[in-house]
Amino acid sequence: MEAATDRIVVTLPDGKPLDLPAGASGADAAAAIGPGLAKAALAIKVDGSLRDLDAPLPEGGAEVAIVTERDPEALELIRHDAAHVMAEAVTELYPGVKVTIGPPIESGFYYDFEFPPDVRITEEDLPKIEKAMREHIAADEHFARRDVPVGEALEIFRAQGQGFKVELIEDLVKNEGVETVSLYRNGPFEDLCRGPHGPSTKRIKAIKLSSVAGAYWRGDEHREQLTRIYGTAFFSQVDLEAHLERIAEAEARDHRRLGPELDLFMLRPEAPGMPFWLPNGTTLLHLIEDQVRDQLRKRGYLEIATPQVLDEGLWHRSGHWDNYKDEMYFMQDDEKRYALRPMNCPGACLVYGSDRHSYRELPLRLAEFGRVSRNEREGVLHGLLRVRAFTQDDAHVYCTEDQITAEVASICEAIDELYGRFGFEDVKVELSTRPDKSMGTEEQWRKAEAALAEALDSQGREYELNPGDGAFYGPKIDFHITDALGRSWQCGTCQLDFQMPERFDLSYTGADDDAHRPVMIHRALLGSMERFAGILIEHYAGRFPTWLAPVQAIVLPISDRHNEYGRRAHDELRQLGGVRVAIDDRSESIGRKIRDASLGRYPYMLVVGDREQEHGGVAVRSHADGDVGEMSLADFAARIAQETAQP
Repeated sequence: MEAATDRIVVTLPDGKPLDLPAGASGADAAAAIGPGLAKAALAIKVDGSLRDLDAPLPEGGAEVAIVTERDPEALELIRHDAAHVMAEAVTELYPGVKVTIGPPIESGFYYDFEFPPDVRITEEDLPKIEKAMREHIAADEHFARRDVPVGEALEIFRAQGQGFKVELIEDLVKNEGVETVSLYRNGPFEDLCRGPHGPSTKRIKAIKLSSVAGAYWRGDEHREQLTRIYGTAFFSQVDLEAHLERIAEAEARDHRRLGPELDLFMLRPEAPGMPFWLPNGTTLLHLIEDQVRDQLRKRGYLEIATPQVLDEGLWHRSGHWDNYKDEMYFMQDDEKRYALRPMNCPGACLVYGSDRHSYRELPLRLAEFGRVSRNEREGVLHGLLRVRAFTQDDAHVYCTEDQITAEVASICEAIDELYGRFGFEDVKVELSTRPDKSMGTEEQWRKAEAALAEALDSQGREYELNPGDGAFYGPKIDFHITDALGRSWQCGTCQLDFQMPERFDLSYTGADDDAHRPVMIHRALLGSMERFAGILIEHYAGRFPTWLAPVQAIVLPISDRHNEYGRRAHDELRQLGGVRVAIDDRSESIGRKIRDASLGRYPYMLVVGDREQEHGGVAVRSHADGDVGEMSLADFAARIAQETAQP
């Protein structure tokens, strides 16, 4: 009989103990529970930390859970496995390639490589790499870990000419003081990796390499340029195909393609990250702004406009210099340096501070559609979703501490109403607390965080805590919307600030005739107007509802002899009810015109022929309802007015 010291006891998720021999691994624990679980096991969680199945369990006992493909961590695990298999295939197919890093990401994985000078990888090469990967997956190669002294690891990678791995190990020694590093081997390929990994390559059931892109080593544009290969992995071919369908749908909705097609905006190399808005796109922006201005009027905001270029000293005063200078643009004028504003708040503080204020004026709500510029790296720019110049629907509320709860509730209400109007019903809320890089005292932050939490609780609003992600000057509430593809976007924000009023020496006269410091609430209902427009384009796939469509109807004369009446109908509709209407009077067949009109891109198509001209009307076709029938121009204008009216 074994002595008690030769046993360990771990606790399962249901609270039951599991008695195992000393030195038992996660795989042993799974086998002790049952053969089915042993076969399905991918990894083990020990006190919440993910580990290899081969890793021995701690002698002091622990809480353990066997991870299978049903667990949320499983997909990331096999995608990490797949990244190693891809690196294995690439090193096999392209001798002399240098390997860097290959992490799992939200939608799959990638690996960065430096190929020999005479090798250029394109997407045409991906099927060949996939084929090699499938061979290694079918071979059921075991993922084996070994821990080696850093000196030995350096010798291994130097001998292989893998300089990037050498640099990573040297940095681990310098920054973390490590004495050993872990290496994982699958088949002939061995990589520097913290792990964990699944038991073997065969657990990867379905793979797809998707694209090739450029990247810089460690994101530094002054370092080596690498080739990044993206891919994804799933536990079944069905899941992979569903994922690929979602990607295809996302590509069909891509605002970077739809924007130029719909004459909304264009992007030019002469101004990277700074979109050119075309007439239709400018109309779209104005329609969005109109909805925001309705909220401003409804809630007592005063609109201001402040300069885009401000003295550099102002940004030292506001605190942005210490926390944001790397994202700012600067300009020199004789002896003076100026900055293009990355944010609007210092300008609003100057406006508030330009006059005396009484407690009777508070809350004072100053709104601005403020143009800001941020020095984003060119490699991260993405259409309208990540730009260098954009407009924020910004506002700054100056109030007393007693008014915080009501003001935050009003802001949340405005956001709810706006998102509902734009068709976003699934909204999630986060409360973000003090980040590592911040200014102000612990007491100020404690008070500000408690005030926002109280405001949310008073509304009975559900929210998640997001520790350490607040603004550098205060905690914030962020609002996340979900689009038609199920993607989440952070748009609106409400930030509580005790710092900037102090830095700008802002005050108001209280009922006691003494000077008091106001609280400052930074808020944006939609955030970046450009980004929100990009989200809308993809959410609706360019097929906007009638009220939001830059062009609500297009007039199509059947033939050239109907062009004159078509133009008259076009002009009359513009006057009747302010219908946003265009005309296609090119000399082409009606079939070609209908195809070019892309019915789905406009809420309505109005066909004009002999019958319509005779009765003074149009034949109406709706992308939602099909053929609506013939109606007078006045009736059609009334229909548009009804659909455009705000509920």
